[in-house]
Amino acid sequence: MAEYFRRAATAPRPAEVRAATELVPGPSRFLNRELSWLDFGSRLLDLALDDKEPLFERVKFLAIFASGLDEFFQVRVAGLKDQIAAGVRSTSPDGMTPAEQLSAIRVRTLELVERHSSIFSSSVQPGLEANGIHLTDFAVLDAEAKDELREIFERELYPVLTPLSVDPGHPFPYISNLSLSLAVHVEDKQTKESRFARVKVPPLLPRFVQLKDGIRYVPLEQVISSNLGTLFSEMAIGARHCFRVTRNAEIDFEETDAEDLLEAIELELRRRRFGKAVRIEIDPNMGVEAKRVLLEELELTNDDVYAPRAPLDLAQLWSIAGKDRPDLKDRPFVPIIPPRLNVGGRVDEDIFSVIRRHDVLLHHPYESFGSSVEAFIAQAAADPDVLAIKQTLYRTSGDAQFVTSLAQASEAGIQVAALVELTARFDEQRNIAWARQLEEAGVHVVYGVVGLKTHAKTILVVRREADGIRYYCHIGTGNYNSDTARSYEDLGLLTCDPAIGSDLTNLFNHLTGFSRPVTTKALVLAPNGFRPWVLGRIATEAAAGEGGRIAFKVNGITDPEVIDALYAASKAGCRVELIVRGLCSLRPGVPGLSETISVRSIVGRFLEHSRIYRFGAASDEVRALTLFGTSRDSDATNPAEYFIGSGDLLQRNLDFRIEALTPVVDPSLCARLQDTFDLGFADDRFAWSLHADGTWSRVPTERGVASQSVHIEFAKERNRHHRQQEQAI
Repeated sequence: MAEYFRRAATAPRPAEVRAATELVPGPSRFLNRELSWLDFGSRLLDLALDDKEPLFERVKFLAIFASGLDEFFQVRVAGLKDQIAAGVRSTSPDGMTPAEQLSAIRVRTLELVERHSSIFSSSVQPGLEANGIHLTDFAVLDAEAKDELREIFERELYPVLTPLSVDPGHPFPYISNLSLSLAVHVEDKQTKESRFARVKVPPLLPRFVQLKDGIRYVPLEQVISSNLGTLFSEMAIGARHCFRVTRNAEIDFEETDAEDLLEAIELELRRRRFGKAVRIEIDPNMGVEAKRVLLEELELTNDDVYAPRAPLDLAQLWSIAGKDRPDLKDRPFVPIIPPRLNVGGRVDEDIFSVIRRHDVLLHHPYESFGSSVEAFIAQAAADPDVLAIKQTLYRTSGDAQFVTSLAQASEAGIQVAALVELTARFDEQRNIAWARQLEEAGVHVVYGVVGLKTHAKTILVVRREADGIRYYCHIGTGNYNSDTARSYEDLGLLTCDPAIGSDLTNLFNHLTGFSRPVTTKALVLAPNGFRPWVLGRIATEAAAGEGGRIAFKVNGITDPEVIDALYAASKAGCRVELIVRGLCSLRPGVPGLSETISVRSIVGRFLEHSRIYRFGAASDEVRALTLFGTSRDSDATNPAEYFIGSGDLLQRNLDFRIEALTPVVDPSLCARLQDTFDLGFADDRFAWSLHADGTWSRVPTERGVASQSVHIEFAKERNRHHRQQEQAI
């Protein structure tokens, strides 16, 4: 089946679609994908520096940047290094070789690392101190505080630490991925023999040690460093410096000969621990000899070294941002129960009857995930008329309410199938655990398709009713994860449309069984249908010339063929409006190429994660309802067509993942999707614009529209309007 998907994905395009993408060749029309991600990191740092933001939110953005950069090196930089090692000479769409990309990445990363350090040291850290949170160096503490930390070391740290020296009898120790370590020079006081030693900073202990005064925090590695004499007794302790190694964390399933996918993934997870080093972060004061030893043993070069002025591993600043200081955070809000599911302030006891009356559009985190999607599955699991439940699971949360509901349904005799995507990067181990738990409960578990990630977010509930069998469906843009549903902006559709139900039935049968895909009635599926669909729809709008309208909200757009199609539409006069959170290889506003294309990025309190595709222009009547309108429900007609789903405009989504997009046809729900577009284009508080030269600039604040804040107010307004209608009835 995977081979069929690949053939379909690479099949020749219709002639009219190919013609739409035939432009004058030239790599300069594309921006580099990797540098585009670093530009997104720069936007995160803009927010960390923004003193209009609550202090803990700025701390959070510093942590997000650090964590994202770690993943960037583990995957993207590691991939480029693998290409160089394999002798790959092909260039990226923008014309750069792997070596040229690595060189450009280093220059840009050095700039961002310096900026990250500067924001922490010169802005955020003083702000924390002004609010009674002192991230303090051990060296400046008074004697009493040092004694306190020495007691903590002896009681809590000493039993955990394992010093490892390097000599003929002790080879250089393995340095685990992303772990903090101390490189220590020790010398025997009697023989004067010197050695290099490594002390690993325990990853399961708090990154910052809190003193009993409750306001001072000292980096854990400094507490260890100041007490090395206890670890190396009768030795003279010389220079000691902190370092951190990043390794290749990509998993390769193509080269494994394991017949079972689960077995293959478990094997590759074990191999990941020993991935080749790709980056080393060091204390800028580290001596030449210690640095030489590390580079030699880790097989790295000076180009792989980064020496930030701030403490290493600032991804752990989450521990500071998570402290109970409401005065330093965004104003809290409680997600509402989606109005169509809300009966007297609680979730309707019969969600199925609600869906039969009308489709339900869900917008997280503004609307409660637990009171909608989780409630939908929980009700299905407890309903004696439900015959089957089928669900895809890409990433799920620690509490795993879905896993519990599916297990309960299976134990009640309902036919339950779960497609657990074991290759969801960095969630592989967790997904293996959930898969085994589901199997133990009698759920039919499928581990995906080798070579294709099942990224679609879909649920199918088959229910026996008086008039026959009915399908109830959920198609979403985000993962079935209650944790991220509180911080990721996502959309979902609950529907019993028979065409969508039929398409999902066929999709699950393809994924769990052995059958050839068929033409869908309503859904757009990747990899066999997404690419030709989006290219065809772009070409249709291009054919309308100046009357054509296209609007996309995606996480990334880097696919050259899609970008060329959008260029062709722009040259025909079609207006193209794009909201792209992160990766963007398209150059907007280039004379003669993309003059009618605009690109924006919204980066704020919530991670913009939804994908919306609109073809055609929203009607004036619908636009009158959006942004500053008072009603979110309308019978207005709208000539534009809207789709939501899991797929971005990246080659991996178009050709190498199983994705699902659904049409949204209810006029009032289309109006809400148009809200998202209009708010995104009106945002002048958390919006950036992309320019023809590839640079981004922050949109000047004139009206002070913060789209995410307005969405919160919209949700409250919908809730008030719904309660008023209830009271009137």
